[in-house]
This record gives sequence, structure tokens and C-alpha cells, in this order.
Amino acid sequence: MKTICAILFVLLSYLPVEKNAPISHLDLKKYAGTWYSLYSIPTIFDKGSRETTTKYTLNKDGFYDVLTTYKKPGDEKVYSRSSKMFPSEEGNNGELQAQFIWPIKIDYWIIELADDYSYVVVGHPDHKFLFIMSRSHSLPKKTHDEIVARCKAKGYEVSKLTSQFKG
Repeated sequence: MKTICAILFVLLSYLPVEKNAPISHLDLKKYAGTWYSLYSIPTIFDKGSRETTTKYTLNKDGFYDVLTTYKKPGDEKVYSRSSKMFPSEEGNNGELQAQFIWPIKIDYWIIELADDYSYVVVGHPDHKFLFIMSRSHSLPKKTHDEIVARCKAKGYEVSKLTSQFKG
């Protein structure tokens, strides 16, 4: 039995691990609009929030004005906060930076994006947070499960994912 376990361990260690990296191409205009945060490994700012919706508006200066709305635990009031999102210098890949408080910017990597821009997965170079967002309030279970499996392969602690929308 120990031999079998040792062989399995060696074989599993050679399985490819997906790289945690931003996507290579992002159409800034197509990315603009409303996204529903369905599942997350939240940041300190997002802990406990629910029914989070984020609207990205591409402005004439080439960055996004961002409006996030959400509810707090046990409260039906809708809260909001504004921020900015800056594309990379190349402007066409998934390596962006969020700015909640000037002048501090936080890495915001789009690590997966549906071809039709129906869902997006946002992560961080150090796996600090993860957001699975959609243009609608839900994702098909199969799509969700496949996204979570890929995120796990990229090194995210998917057991920490929380659901934002019930139903």
C-alpha cells in the first residue's frame, strides 16, 4: 500500500498546474458594463457583503470609473462605493489595477474571461482574493464547477469561496 501511495504521489506531482496569470487580450469596451459578483474570496473591504454588483464605465481618459453596490449582513439597505480601475500600459490585457484610495493601487488580474464576456474571473498575483462574476445573477452549475476547478489548479483556496447571491 505504501508503494502504491508513493507512486501516486510521484505521478500527481508531475500533473500540470495552471499558471496564475492575467489573460493576454481584453477588449476594454466589451468589459465595460454591469457585473454581478457571484462567488468570492473577499478582500477586507468585501468581507460579509452580499448581492454585490459592479458597474465599470470606460471614461475618455482610458480608465474605468467603478461603482460598486452591495448589502451588508442583516441589512437590506443598498450601500455603494466608487473607485477607479486602470488598464495596463499596453491597455489590452487582463492586468489591471484597482484604486479605492488615492494613490494606492491594487493588482486586479482578469485570469479568465468567457469569449462572449458573459463571465469573468478576477484574481491577484499572490492569490489574495478571487471573484467569479457574471453578466447575470447566476451561472450554470457545470460552468461554475469548471471555473472553480481551474481556480484551484491555479493555486486559489477555493474552499474559502463565498456565495454572494442566493437562489
